[in-house]
Amino acid sequence: MAKQTRRAPQMAPQGKRPKGAKWLYTIYIGIMIVLLLGMFGGGSSSKVPVQWAKLSQLLERHDYESITVINQEVAEIKIKDDAIKAYPDLYGDLRTRNVTGKEGPAGIYTYNIGNYEHFDKELSIIEEKTGEHISYRIETRSNAWHDLLVWFGPLLLMVLMFWGFGVMARRQMGGDGGGGFGGMFGFGGSRAKQYDATKQVNVTFKDVAGLAGAKEEVMEVVDFLKNPKHYTELGGKIPKGVLLVGPPGTGKTLLAKAVAGEAGVPFFSMSGSDFVEMFVGVGASRVRGLFDEAKKKSPCIVFIDEIDAVGRARGGRGFTGSNDERENTLNQLLTEMDGFSSTTNVIVLAATNRADVLDKALMRAGRFDRQIYVELPDIEERKAIFAVHMKNLKLNDVEGSEGYVDRDFLAKQTPGFSGADIANVCNEAALCAARKNKKQIDRQDFLDAVDRIVGGLEKRTKVLTEQEKRTIAYHESGHASVSWLLRWANPLVKVTIVPRGKALGAAWYLPEERQITTYEQMFDEMTSLMAGRASEEIVFGKISTGALNDIERATKMAQALVTYYGMSPEVGNISFYDSTGQSDYGLTKPFSEKTAETIDREVRRMVEEAYDKAKGLLLSHREQLDELATQLFDKEVLFREDLERIYGPRPWENPAIEEKPSSLPGNDGADNTEPSDNKTETI
Repeated sequence: MAKQTRRAPQMAPQGKRPKGAKWLYTIYIGIMIVLLLGMFGGGSSSKVPVQWAKLSQLLERHDYESITVINQEVAEIKIKDDAIKAYPDLYGDLRTRNVTGKEGPAGIYTYNIGNYEHFDKELSIIEEKTGEHISYRIETRSNAWHDLLVWFGPLLLMVLMFWGFGVMARRQMGGDGGGGFGGMFGFGGSRAKQYDATKQVNVTFKDVAGLAGAKEEVMEVVDFLKNPKHYTELGGKIPKGVLLVGPPGTGKTLLAKAVAGEAGVPFFSMSGSDFVEMFVGVGASRVRGLFDEAKKKSPCIVFIDEIDAVGRARGGRGFTGSNDERENTLNQLLTEMDGFSSTTNVIVLAATNRADVLDKALMRAGRFDRQIYVELPDIEERKAIFAVHMKNLKLNDVEGSEGYVDRDFLAKQTPGFSGADIANVCNEAALCAARKNKKQIDRQDFLDAVDRIVGGLEKRTKVLTEQEKRTIAYHESGHASVSWLLRWANPLVKVTIVPRGKALGAAWYLPEERQITTYEQMFDEMTSLMAGRASEEIVFGKISTGALNDIERATKMAQALVTYYGMSPEVGNISFYDSTGQSDYGLTKPFSEKTAETIDREVRRMVEEAYDKAKGLLLSHREQLDELATQLFDKEVLFREDLERIYGPRPWENPAIEEKPSSLPGNDGADNTEPSDNKTETI
């Protein structure tokens, strides 16, 4: 996909000055300087100001040639040339200015009179003292342009400042202005990036790996844009809004561009956060500008990413209040979508991972009434995504070799990964190979990349006491043992006691990909979570804080069983889960205090039953637990085949879902699989 973007024809490309902008700024700055000089420059600054002490001295010596009193405010005293030459120490300042030739007339002092009557009296005193008459000439001078600037300059200066600020802001943003306050400064213009249909939107469905179900649904939108008459002739209306809903990184933006590329129409892209600014009315102005541009380019696609930034439910729950500017922006968006006619041929695509918080008016029929769920890829889709991101990588593609990169293997080891996660794995694998000065990327680099992305870097420099290390070894061995012995628990792939990130130890599992989950499956997972603390209590007779993460997850799982899924016989088939996210409970609970006590009792019962079951399994396999913990203490990293050698193969192993142990390398201390959500950590 080409990354270049351009704006609408009436807008300047963002980050570039248009032709003539340099001259415009130069002229603007020049006018400002002239105004400032005219307003505050006053008269000429070529004459030298003088104090009364020096002035009285030169008057007594009669070294002046003439005295001129201007407007009874300033006296100009011209000094004789002979006096300047004869007394350089006294009139050196005049000589210096005369030699430079930059200060105008030579030999002139200026004196601010202040009170004219007082000045005249002082001259009379000097006359009596010297016995010589001091004559001076009175003149009245005026500067019409200077007076005009003094009176009207500040107003003109303010107008030019506002105008210049608006022009520069508009050039900087590339906006075409809008209405009102926002338009004056260029804030109200649309900031959408426009992609040309033939040059810049070169993404098609072939470039989008996976998402087979979502692509099938959006094909109808492509058909609408290509052949609108096929539907309008029968009386049908082209849909106005399509909402792409799914977890982050699943390819919602890429899918929207592929729709524009398949249809061959212009594509406007804008984030929801770009609409809202601190100035009131800017968001609504940008919405108007965006849809005005889209209508001019019809047929086209408008894509609003992260629409929940402006589309959240209006009002607010509890005492949170509301944001008037955001609500005004949402209201304008609703109004613009209602303004589309059946022949406008502008389809609005929006993406969010928080559809539960969107306003109901935004989701009603006639607006974003079509919702397409972009889900996490399954194993076949992950394989296709790996193929896309591996195109430009130098891989070890020799099948059968030791480091052969098998896409099937990597797809099986990355359950729950999105397309963005897989792209990150491929990039990190290339970086890992580069750090090792390899010429090709092999399978171990991909496994190391997954290990680093999920768990962080190994911190072998962190100092642990022997007792702490042994406690962590038994803790992680408890997780590994119980997960291997239970039917529905996720089987272990790797366990380590090397500190990684914030964790002092971790275990990786390969979960089975399920669409629905039963009580037995969730209870077995809770049991494996509690096995770490159970192992500590059995071996050392005391427990530590290392099980914090395990207890937290087990408690939340039990709460979900009771309050969400209705799997408690005491509470019954009742769910207190709010799927809309817009309930009006506020700070109150949707159940009584008696029910709350029952819920607490049931959650405690489930967690304690899981803990007791984990203790029973570990006690019945104490010999294997000790052997596993000893090996883990010595080697620091164990793999699946080590566990199978101690406990034997799992009787319910499913080769179609889980990789066979023989395919996993286990002699170099590196990660062999993707850590799932069931990674257990100690603090």
